[in-house]
Amino acid sequence: MVITLAFFILGSVIATAHLPFWNSLPRLPAFSLVRGYGVVPALLITILPLAAFAIISVFIAKKQWGELEVPRKTTSFFQGQWGHVPGTLILALVCVLTFILLQRPWGVTSGFALWGEKFFYAIGIPVETWPYWQWQAGAIKRSVFADSTSVMNFGIVLGAMIAAGLAGKFNRVQKINLTEAGTAIVGRLLLGYGARLAYGCNIGAYLGGITSGSMHGWLWLVFAFAGSIVGTRVRHQLGMDPAPVFVK
Repeated sequence: MVITLAFFILGSVIATAHLPFWNSLPRLPAFSLVRGYGVVPALLITILPLAAFAIISVFIAKKQWGELEVPRKTTSFFQGQWGHVPGTLILALVCVLTFILLQRPWGVTSGFALWGEKFFYAIGIPVETWPYWQWQAGAIKRSVFADSTSVMNFGIVLGAMIAAGLAGKFNRVQKINLTEAGTAIVGRLLLGYGARLAYGCNIGAYLGGITSGSMHGWLWLVFAFAGSIVGTRVRHQLGMDPAPVFVK
């Protein structure tokens, strides 16, 4: 995870240097479902396709495997794993509170890019002159704790560590083979670079985009799904597939 985070940050920083080129390319106009159709139609346009995706996923899984993966159950809120339903509700609550408190969708990856920029700035690279950072040059010089996204990222890491500790799920990995290290480096460089081009990850661009009624969230879903198909094929070729767990 340390390797993946480091190279995700590096990929993000590299992307900020190249953004003027990407921004010069033709683009679709911004479109909001809420502004275009109203709140209720926007909710229906959002909910119905997601419900259809869920039904289709169940159908495909049953057709391929004959049965579904065992659903995770909540054993204890403080000393065990959470089920998917309470975990999802908590994530939804965080999204709503972020909208209320910060007046924007929940984001993650911009904080990582800022960490990388601060490191580059500290070693003498003039990142403050890059177009991406000129409008927020003050963020490079201020404390990282003045950046709301960074503070939320620290909270995610701390919360995950506390949850893993309470559940006894810390897993020390003492050896990392070359395949794992190589895929972590290449994959995270691409993810970090792509996150800046897409203005977010599956939280800021996908979840934040769809929940705010922005069409770009749906475009992110389509292309992330297509990329995931390619990625799972690559994992299979490298022998990195996890063992599935099924209902008996």
